[in-house]
Amino acid sequence: MSVENYDYDVLYLGSGHGTFDGAIPLAAKGVKVAVVEGGLIGGTCPNRGCNAKITLDAPVALQRQLAALNPVITGDTTINWSANMAHKHEVIDGLPDFIGGLLKDNGVEVITGYGKLTAAHSVQVGDQTYTADKIVIATGLHSHRLAIPGSELAHDSEDFLNLTSLPARMTVIGGGYIALELATIANAAGSDVTILLRGQQALRQFHQPFVETVLSDLTDRGVQILRDTQVTALKQADDALQVVTDTQGTLETDWVLDATGRDPNTQNLGLEDVGVAYTDHGITVNDHLQTSVPNIYASGDVIDKEQPKLTPTAIFESMYLSQTFAGETTEPIDYPAIPTVVFTSPRLAQVGVSVAQAQKDGATVETNHVPDDWYRQVGKESQGDNALIFDAEHHLIGATEVSEQAADVINTLLPAIEFQYSPAEIGRLVHLFPTIGASAWGQL
Repeated sequence: MSVENYDYDVLYLGSGHGTFDGAIPLAAKGVKVAVVEGGLIGGTCPNRGCNAKITLDAPVALQRQLAALNPVITGDTTINWSANMAHKHEVIDGLPDFIGGLLKDNGVEVITGYGKLTAAHSVQVGDQTYTADKIVIATGLHSHRLAIPGSELAHDSEDFLNLTSLPARMTVIGGGYIALELATIANAAGSDVTILLRGQQALRQFHQPFVETVLSDLTDRGVQILRDTQVTALKQADDALQVVTDTQGTLETDWVLDATGRDPNTQNLGLEDVGVAYTDHGITVNDHLQTSVPNIYASGDVIDKEQPKLTPTAIFESMYLSQTFAGETTEPIDYPAIPTVVFTSPRLAQVGVSVAQAQKDGATVETNHVPDDWYRQVGKESQGDNALIFDAEHHLIGATEVSEQAADVINTLLPAIEFQYSPAEIGRLVHLFPTIGASAWGQL
């Protein structure tokens, strides 16, 4: 790639999806690639995020499905927490070696340790310095911690995903994806869960009437949701914890999950030393994912960006950089429609133009009540709605749904949004029947 005498053509800091999905095909093309990683190979999602979460959620989803079909099917559907956690470890624990094997088999050198930039083309790992023509910062995010007395008594999502036993009482601070997803799992497994929201709303980036469907379902299942509640301190009280709040007094619990957000891993990287610009939201990049230092790029959740900080976004960015470095494109990154889902019960998913934006722009919003669809009645779905957004030519430009099958519905509708299918083109596509895909497509 370069006429300079560097150790590597491309060196990545971090080994998550912002790295390995692009590093592997890049190395397979003959580019000399290295990855610097001081933790588990694969980063957050495979080891302590999405994969672990969805594994623990699998029996929850089945439990809900069986409950809906009662009395058609009956029996004990209690979740055995220790068995569920053991299953999680069976699924997850081998992933670092698997991903590491893929890297090495494709010629990517894995350097163990944490890297720090010392110059535009240099990274120090321990007492060794490595040079590269291009450097990619893909260090991801870490859990935010409340700056309150007793904050050390709280736990983060990684702690939850490795709980050996489920606390009898759990307090969840926050109203985002992680807070509601893990609260759903804990509640279904038998914990007495309380959610503390700083304001009135949870999941502020989603259609609020649909968010309220999720919150109402949690409430019906015994979860206590306290709004406009600021936590001011945590205290140890014998065998229990005290959660001190500004509006609800002092609450007693056994375990506290601090799910108040995630912050970019920009510290101890030497960014200031080499002039890489960043904000509280992440590293600043241009439309080629270049930082303020032209040969240094960023990928994944560490970027300060408008797009959702999700695994599919990181994969897309990693693949884009791979193609850029291989000389296959000089175009700026062109993000597709990026869907997002909250794995609560019911699920909440969306893609494209939101209902709020559609109402501002004067676009057409069509709504459907999920239980009215005969196919949803097969599984006795009793709640759920969706909203479909169309432009003046009746192209689908946005969709959001709250239901147990919302993720599959949004995945089905995604191509119509990304490729702007006309009504005639939509009519050309025939789906398997009866399926959720056919049901979703039939609404267009």
